[in-house]
Amino acid sequence: MRDTPVTRRQLLVGATGVAASLGGCISTSSRPPGQAGGGDGGGGGSDLDLLKAGGSSTLFPIVQGAASYWASNYEPTDREYWGPGQYDIETDMRLADYWGSKYGFEADGDVNPPFEVRVGLSHSGTGLEKLRDEQIDIGNASASAAAEFPDASEEELSKFTEHVVAVDAQPIIVSREIYEAGVTKLTAEQVRGIYTGDITQWSEIDGYDGPEKEIQAVGRAEGSGTDTAFRSNMLGGADAAMDGVDSRKGQNQQVKTTVSNSNNAIAYMALAFVDDSVPAIELEFDGTTYTPGENLSDPSYPLARDLYCYTWQGTSKKEAAFLRMILSDFGQQNFVVPEGYSKLTAERQQAEFDKLPEPEA
Repeated sequence: MRDTPVTRRQLLVGATGVAASLGGCISTSSRPPGQAGGGDGGGGGSDLDLLKAGGSSTLFPIVQGAASYWASNYEPTDREYWGPGQYDIETDMRLADYWGSKYGFEADGDVNPPFEVRVGLSHSGTGLEKLRDEQIDIGNASASAAAEFPDASEEELSKFTEHVVAVDAQPIIVSREIYEAGVTKLTAEQVRGIYTGDITQWSEIDGYDGPEKEIQAVGRAEGSGTDTAFRSNMLGGADAAMDGVDSRKGQNQQVKTTVSNSNNAIAYMALAFVDDSVPAIELEFDGTTYTPGENLSDPSYPLARDLYCYTWQGTSKKEAAFLRMILSDFGQQNFVVPEGYSKLTAERQQAEFDKLPEPEA
């Protein structure tokens, strides 16, 4: 029976059959059940046939989605997921075998992919630290290494090899009760006022027509790429003070749960996690109104940010094979778009291809 691709919700609860709480670190693997494999810096198995990635919860659905397809190694006749004639790809090879062959990995003639892929979940800072310590091969980050390590020297930062795989536009979300009480739009100045502690009551917001409620401002954990990007883009710097924050959450799913279970909350998070339980509101910035579902992908939207898969001191053939699949038209359509992120333009896509080692085939 053919494996089916997992949804974002399934991935975040426990991809490939691994159940774990989002309060900790989820480590998922494309290795078939019963086979040992190394984790993010530990465990059994051989690193020779294992590619380890980890970090940002924002990137996790994209990279784990790719890992799921890689593990399934779909046949070329399975046109629902793979097949000749799609995305300008002509091949009689299985999916992972095809991308692996670009860098000399030989197919073994059965369903097993050329190497296994394991994806860990933490946040951007942790992922980049593990990459720097050579515990993983790919560090997933929703902010740049320069923003995550503002005190690092140019020499230190030059060892991080940057690969942009998608674009995210962070929305501002509020509790359903607040949205229904009239807060469907905020100005950038109001958002700044809330997160700096200058605005503490919803009654201070024009248009709010509900009972007196204190604002519960939810933030991401310090060191997460989402938090770093929000501070940089909205508050003027990656280390800007946020005295109005009431609580911080380590992952996007935790932010969503907190806001959906509250009646007075506001938060910022990755676009892919928005649904009816946490309505996204309009943001007015420099005279332009940015509306979810319409123009958040506009380059001028202040909370738009690149999503990165970093490698360390260059990019190996194993890393390049997996990243080329994500960066391809096939990968952008199957791993980026379904998660609610924006795929790369043709120009940016080619620039990222140019960073990878030259394919052998």
